[in-house]
Amino acid sequence: MKDKRKLNLKQFNRSGQPGRSDRSGQSNWPDQSRQPDRRTDRNGQSGLSGRTDSEKERIHHQFGPVFDSNSRILILGSFPSVKSREQNFYYGHPRNRFWKVMAAVCEDSVPETVIEKIDFLLRNHIALWDVIESCTITGSSDGSIRDVRVNDLRPLIDQTQITDGIFTNGAKADEIYRKQILPETGIASVKLPSTSPANAVWSLERLVSEWSRKIKSILF
Repeated sequence: MKDKRKLNLKQFNRSGQPGRSDRSGQSNWPDQSRQPDRRTDRNGQSGLSGRTDSEKERIHHQFGPVFDSNSRILILGSFPSVKSREQNFYYGHPRNRFWKVMAAVCEDSVPETVIEKIDFLLRNHIALWDVIESCTITGSSDGSIRDVRVNDLRPLIDQTQITDGIFTNGAKADEIYRKQILPETGIASVKLPSTSPANAVWSLERLVSEWSRKIKSILF
């Protein structure tokens, strides 16, 4: 386990800079910036597109997934918020309750630094990623997301113990997963209420209760 954790940390080195290395130190995730854009129309159909004016505003996911061979569940968000993009790591907004919720679910302490968060996830057999590889987006608003290209989850799933434990954090992540990724993985997702501060109707206590109810039977 110790060696595997060190290798996974290559994705987020100790200076906080992201990378995309697999266990052998070689790139395991395709360089999406060199591939033609695969856009989705309103009917959910995808196709190749040439460069347009809107393409100049396309934002790519800048950091890789966190996982190792012992990961039992995968939690998927939609796309990193502005704060997360600034920090180059998941759920960076101080008001996002993800880390507090997961600490409560796992009966563990709340991680603070990126290294602590990676160790927390691997220690509790949790893989973490987002469904979107690139899109156009205004700020951090899921409602503004357009021109989606999704991540290929199959290499991650093939290297883990994930067989039925795929969870989506919020409605947008679940919608995209079901429409565009489920046909490739064949693993149904379980939608969880969003931990975003925008989901103010859900208190921290309600989130912990619901996430615990759905996750614990698979994780523990």
